[in-house]
Amino acid sequence: MTEAILTMTGISKEFPGVKALSEVDFRLVPGEVHALMGENGAGKSTLIKVLTGVYDIDQGSIVLDGQPVEFTGPLQAQHSGISTVYQEINLCPNLSVAENIFIGREPRVFGHIRWSTVERRARELLRRLQIDIDVSAMLGTYSLAVQQMVAIARAIDIDAKVLVLDEPTSSLDAGEVQQLFRVMRQLKQEGIAILFVTHFLDQVYEIADRITVLRNGRLVGEYPTSELTLIDLIGKMIGKELEVLERLEERPKRFQEDDVPLVDARELGRKGAVAPFSLTIHKGEVVGLAGLLGSGRTEVARLLYGADRADHGQLAVDGRPVTMRGPRTAMAHDIAFCSENRRTEGLIEELTVRENIILAMQATRGWTRPIPAGARTTSSPSTSRRWTSGRPTRRPWCATSPAATSRRCCWPAG
Repeated sequence: MTEAILTMTGISKEFPGVKALSEVDFRLVPGEVHALMGENGAGKSTLIKVLTGVYDIDQGSIVLDGQPVEFTGPLQAQHSGISTVYQEINLCPNLSVAENIFIGREPRVFGHIRWSTVERRARELLRRLQIDIDVSAMLGTYSLAVQQMVAIARAIDIDAKVLVLDEPTSSLDAGEVQQLFRVMRQLKQEGIAILFVTHFLDQVYEIADRITVLRNGRLVGEYPTSELTLIDLIGKMIGKELEVLERLEERPKRFQEDDVPLVDARELGRKGAVAPFSLTIHKGEVVGLAGLLGSGRTEVARLLYGADRADHGQLAVDGRPVTMRGPRTAMAHDIAFCSENRRTEGLIEELTVRENIILAMQATRGWTRPIPAGARTTSSPSTSRRWTSGRPTRRPWCATSPAATSRRCCWPAG
């Protein structure tokens, strides 16, 4: 067996009233892609933040390249060879590609930045990843996939031994995912250990060599990908056996075909955003919208909620025609919208859970009511939103919208 370059042993982390991790073991081997799997709130993000120095360890140890380490911050982790590329790309779109790769690490001569050297090294680094782009162009002019590659290029330029990819494919289409996988395979051949987090199970079986599963902050197990079937992976993630999952698939519909739909859209559309579509949603039903990036999934949800005004078609709620003039109209008809962008449209991170909920609730309803609907995951509503992660992050986000009590909810990917 190849010796591990990274070993995490007995890792525990607790936030106010929340046991995020409990004695979790994890290891990475050079030249492999290791998928870290689990439901929202399983502890994946917390484990990554412990590894990268964002969070201190309450209990346990980390050994990197045979040496015990204890990081006091992300910069120290980077200097030790651990680089992270997050789902939300933390780069500057108004700077050039080259500037983004070397920002804060620009080569200087007598205190002056050598821009020719910056661009030359950026081209060499991207050429290593087989990426052919203009490094002097603004990063924001390129697709999300290219921006991901630039973030990876920046990460490996610091001589990374371990590369952490936290849901890097969540905003990529199928072609862009394959482009990313090509780069991952190349880095794998170069001996870099890759920790890969994703919610797309098919991608795990396409790219990962091994899988570690977390559930409720605890280690379920570590498995070679070739020895763990998809249905077994799902069962280990959610804690249900195959027979239970099969019974869930056989569960009958909760509505009759002749029931009046809660939402009935007929040829609803908006010029330049989404072509006319028809859609019915019944009580007790979950309707999934599938499509490539940019296909109009989010735009459909925004039209149903009134965040964007439809200029074509009709919409009925509970069998009655409705003109969605805006979100207030939707809320009056018990339609809620949970944005896919929690940071800018869902929550104010500087405020507490209590304050976030109060912002969107009527004074007569009070702030204590929505929290049980999401099953409390903080010891106190006064806990800062910044001290919640994964599933706890989404719960105050849901409670701030009328989704906690509404009969209809538009929920783009998030």
